[in-house]
Amino acid sequence: MLRTASAQVFRQLVRHVTTDSSLVLERSINRVQILGRVGQDPLMRQVDGRNPVTIFSVATNEMWRSGEGEATQGDVSQKTTWHRISVFKPGLRDIAYQYVKKGSRVLVEGKLDYGEYVDKNNVRRQATTIIAGI
Repeated sequence: MLRTASAQVFRQLVRHVTTDSSLVLERSINRVQILGRVGQDPLMRQVDGRNPVTIFSVATNEMWRSGEGEATQGDVSQKTTWHRISVFKPGLRDIAYQYVKKGSRVLVEGKLDYGEYVDKNNVRRQATTIIAGI
């Protein structure tokens, strides 16, 4: 019975996988929500005649207790993760630049974007950015 069920799933999977991209446009989701504190006042940048972008960072914290269970009085540990936020949408970009300040608590919704850049020492670096307001 397990073989027939897995065979049916495999047939459905094969039926939906196609090499002709003109037949079906596949749906996907790239959505992120970050709730945390702003680490620096936003900066507005414009590069090579492109539209301006507002950039700021947000810190999120993860806390856990070390030990053998929740009732144990173990040490509390914390990890802070920094997220780079970019706002391109014209109205939202200006509002973020004007009203978001260091230390503010913000909820950011957007999508993840991965890219590469070359730093001032000619070293290729990877960057993960949250594009807000998508």
